[in-house]
Amino acid sequence: MREIIICTFLTLDGVMQAPGGPDEDAGSGFEHGGWQKPVDDEEVGEAIAGWYEHCEAMLLGRRTYDIFASYWPTADPGNPFTHRMNSMRKYVASRTLTCVEWQNSTLLEGDVVAAVRELKASDGGGISVVGSGDLAQTLMRHGLVDEYRLTIHPVIIGTGKRLFADGAIPTALEPVSVSTTKGGTVVGVYRPNGEPSYDSY
Repeated sequence: MREIIICTFLTLDGVMQAPGGPDEDAGSGFEHGGWQKPVDDEEVGEAIAGWYEHCEAMLLGRRTYDIFASYWPTADPGNPFTHRMNSMRKYVASRTLTCVEWQNSTLLEGDVVAAVRELKASDGGGISVVGSGDLAQTLMRHGLVDEYRLTIHPVIIGTGKRLFADGAIPTALEPVSVSTTKGGTVVGVYRPNGEPSYDSY
């Protein structure tokens, strides 16, 4: 059984939209693209590198696939992520794409939930969902997420797409590891642990 692992950069108020640059995703008039780099630090990069080392494949939505496929094939080979991103197996969930040309990419056929369930049941290592907010929310709604690996950066944006949007399924989380970098980013790994408990003081 393979695990589905959501790997996402978040602002302190939970926004995941367009961390990488102003033109990454300006959907719905979003004006804060590129918010991550000014609050990033080396420890965040080291943590993310470790996450990728322990995943065998990526699962991407169409928008994230398009962004990655336009960048990584011609990215600086001296960047330690370049070889890893290009060589890793990629599974792409899309209702509009008819083919995927980035090396080692496979377009998932038919219903994405059924396709991901089949992936989970296959042999192999962990599969990381990178970005891909709509896909991530679909997977969460259907109980297909095994782990969250989140970097929570010290910045508030106020608007934008959130990983845990209104209507998210209430879920208790078990912390696997949580640390804070010198720059103030919380690096957290959490696993779903049933429904939340409720009590009063």
